[in-house]
Amino acid sequence: MRLLACRAPTRYRPLLPEAVRVAVLAALLVQVGPTLAQGSKPPAAGIYTCIDDRGRRLTADRPIPECMAKEQLVLNRDGSVNHVLPPTLTPEERAVQETKERQEAALRAQRAEAVRRDRNLLARYPDEDAHQRAREAALDTVRLAAKATELRLRALETERKPLLAEAEFYPGRALPAKLRSQMDANDASTQAQQEAAAHQEVEIDRINRLYDRELDRLRRLWAGAAPGSLGALPSATTGGLAPVRR
Repeated sequence: MRLLACRAPTRYRPLLPEAVRVAVLAALLVQVGPTLAQGSKPPAAGIYTCIDDRGRRLTADRPIPECMAKEQLVLNRDGSVNHVLPPTLTPEERAVQETKERQEAALRAQRAEAVRRDRNLLARYPDEDAHQRAREAALDTVRLAAKATELRLRALETERKPLLAEAEFYPGRALPAKLRSQMDANDASTQAQQEAAAHQEVEIDRINRLYDRELDRLRRLWAGAAPGSLGALPSATTGGLAPVRR
């Protein structure tokens, strides 16, 4: 700390006698001297000890370079352990450690999520009857769509019969534009409905497989398995079913 900062401004310096200036500086030193001494005092040094790669025990009053890749004990003056200095990691080692920590955090989050979802399943389905009712409700939506698709296919088939009958009057000849357009539209609608019917069959199968997996899990939970202890859960629930084509 520079004591020049305590001097009076330059324009007032001639007004202060030398004796007064000395007395002021002495008083300041009395006030700030202990603080300066305390701030400049180095912290108490510990005793660092470790065993190097050759099996030798090394001791020093500062971190030991030969043991930077090892843990070092920092001892108090009485020989008790103050704390442990962890190894100094290389950038590559630090990256590996951070990756491991992220993976462990993700695993903990997955386990917590599995516990939460299992508890939700138990709350939603207290028994097998409740689960079966939910299955039927999910299937009813698709069954209604499938019924509508079936009726539409029948209607398209009925609409096509007079078109085919009319087309018989043009053997080996091009059909009139209007008739050709009506038949093309009927073909396109029929194909779309057939694709919808196929999708609905797949959806019914998917819903049943989902509820089968849930039921198997629930039976084990009802039997006493701890929530979160049964591994991965189905990827969808009744609230996340794919939309049904109509």
